[in-house]
Amino acid sequence: MRFSDLITDDAVLTELGDRLERHRLDRDWTQERLATEAGVGRATVQRIEGGDSVQLASILRVLRALGLLDGLEAAVPAPADQPIARLERRGHAPRRRASGTRGGPARPPADEPWRWPDEPGATP
Repeated sequence: MRFSDLITDDAVLTELGDRLERHRLDRDWTQERLATEAGVGRATVQRIEGGDSVQLASILRVLRALGLLDGLEAAVPAPADQPIARLERRGHAPRRRASGTRGGPARPPADEPWRWPDEPGATP
């Protein structure tokens, strides 16, 4: 299964659990051994492999114990440093918030009453 926006969170957790279980079995480790190597409880390993929701820190520990933590680089790459953005930031502190102006719903001018989008005279 490939991860995509179209599959549910439960399906992603189940697939992730199955993959981690296969990596554990490829090393011929028991759940107890993985739990010890990762510094988590055996029940946590069981929950991860069962596709249940667990704390992110527990997943990170299991990934590290299995030698898979570097795979997160591909899953969540560092943002590309775009030249235009670098020029715009020159002399400014790094952004801490999004402006929220792009892609938001269009608002009618303050002097116009609000209307449903399908009403005559509504602002698109």
